[in-house]
Parts: sequence; C-alpha cells; structure tokens
Amino acid sequence: MADSGQALSERAEQAMRLAVSAGRKLGLRAHEPRVLHDVFNVLVHLAPDPVVVRVPILALAPATEQAERQRRELALVGWLADQGAPVVPPSPLVPREPMESGGTSLTFWQYVDERDPIAAAPPDALEERFVEQTGWVAELHRIMAGYPGELPVLAPLVPGTAQSLAVLGKRPGILTTADLDRAERENAVVEALVRDLPRAFPGARPQAVHGDSPPYNVLLTAGGHLFSDFEDATLGPVEWDLAGAGPRAVEAYERAGGGPVDRSLLAFMEGARLLQAVAALALAERMPELAGMLEPLVVQWRAWPSLELPHS
Repeated sequence: MADSGQALSERAEQAMRLAVSAGRKLGLRAHEPRVLHDVFNVLVHLAPDPVVVRVPILALAPATEQAERQRRELALVGWLADQGAPVVPPSPLVPREPMESGGTSLTFWQYVDERDPIAAAPPDALEERFVEQTGWVAELHRIMAGYPGELPVLAPLVPGTAQSLAVLGKRPGILTTADLDRAERENAVVEALVRDLPRAFPGARPQAVHGDSPPYNVLLTAGGHLFSDFEDATLGPVEWDLAGAGPRAVEAYERAGGGPVDRSLLAFMEGARLLQAVAALALAERMPELAGMLEPLVVQWRAWPSLELPHS
C-alpha cells in the first residue's frame, strides 16, 4: 500500500479525522496518519502503528447497517486467515469489531507493505497481470467454499440496487427515464434470481465468494500475494467474482482448478455487474468525479442485452 502524494480530498480529510479519533480511543498512537486510497472507501494508515482503517465515507447506509455488514466481513476474513488463506487479516492490535466514529462505522486491518500494485503496471503488462491474478482466485474459492458462517445471497447487489435506483429516480438528469425504466426491470429480474438461483441456473454452485473483483483486490507483498477488501462478500456463484474478467482470465481460473465456469451464468452476472455500476451513480452527488469514472460502464450497459432469466 502506498499513498499518492496528492492533495487530499475533503472526504479524505474527514475520513482521516474519523480514523485518528477512533484509533486513539483504542490506544493507538496515530501520530503520522496517511491516506493510502480514496475512492469508494478511504484507507488510512495510522502510522507508526501497523494498522489501516477502512472508512466507508460514501456509504448511504446508516452506521448500524454498515456495522452488521462489517461484522460478517471480519468474521469471514478472520476465518480465512485461520485457514492459512492469503488474505489481509483484521488488525490484532484492536478488538475484531467495527467501531463507530462520527456516524460512520470503521474497520481495522493489518498494514502490509505492498510491492508493485496492479494499478502501477505498464498498460501492456496490465492484462497479463490480471489474467495471472484471476488464476489465483481458484484457490481462494476452494477455501471459501468451506466457510461455515452465514452470508446473504448476492449482496449488496440486492437490496442495494433498488435503494440506489430510488435515489436516482429523485435526481433528474443523471439517467434518462428510459434508463431508469430498464434498470428497474432488470433489478426485478435480479431479485427473482436471488429468490431461486438453482431454478434459473441448475448448475450454479452457490458458496461464499469475495464479491468485488478479487483478481483486482490483490496486494503483492515481499511474502506473496494477499487478497483484500471482502466488504462485499456474499453467497453466490463463483461467476459473480469472475464477471468482467475476460475470456483469457476465466480460462486461467479454470486451468488453476476453479472450473468449469458456466458461460451463460457468467454472461448474466456480467450484465448484473453493469447494472450495479449504473446504480452506483447514486453516489455521484457526494463524489462528483464518479460520474465520469462510471460513464464507460453506463455506455457498455446500454449496449448490453437486457437481463432476462433463462426459461426453466
């Protein structure tokens, strides 16, 4: 992990204040805090202690709902670490619980020194790196399949998409009326899938999955690779984690022992991922640059076949 050296955004400044306040209440020094990452979450390293605080500064949910989701994540990642899985573990220096600070629920993770982040890879090497890292997900999925804890099905896609579309419906101009009508129809299809996934896709293998592009959420360290950011962990098919990875990456996953991947289910999950990106525009009021970041995905969604369940 490394900071960008750029001036901090207002939300990053706020996140740093929340993280430092919470850390000091837990007995951490936090003399030299620095922001490592600032997009949907802000990651704050409470240096000199080896603790990173994740601050969901853009979250629409209240702190109590955030905390429930975070407890599931901490339980899962703690279990994975106990199994010897390559993950960034919760910090051992504080209780393994979310902590409320300023109306936001925070989580505390062990700091690791990242080497050669994928975002810094040269463009011609980026695809190769991503393909390789998708192959690593096969082993992660093998371990996660044994997770004994409870997880919701395809969360936060459901109910998060419906909540975000309700917000977008009150903000004319972000999406067209036709866009909103299509998104609401597709969300109804996704909700029907969640109610009975095996009926729609009999070959689906629901299990605990990462939930948010695990081949991208990998930290390369001197000791090897570590998966991170399990806040969207959910019960679902492995295809949910592979959506958008591309054919070569999916083939690498299968060669590594993670297959076979259901291509029809994968195509559905890719459409659902695009729908999720459209719904994320609900956060654009609080993060104006997000609209530009998501625009290519919105264009791709408009060109993508509308989601429909296969005939059973």
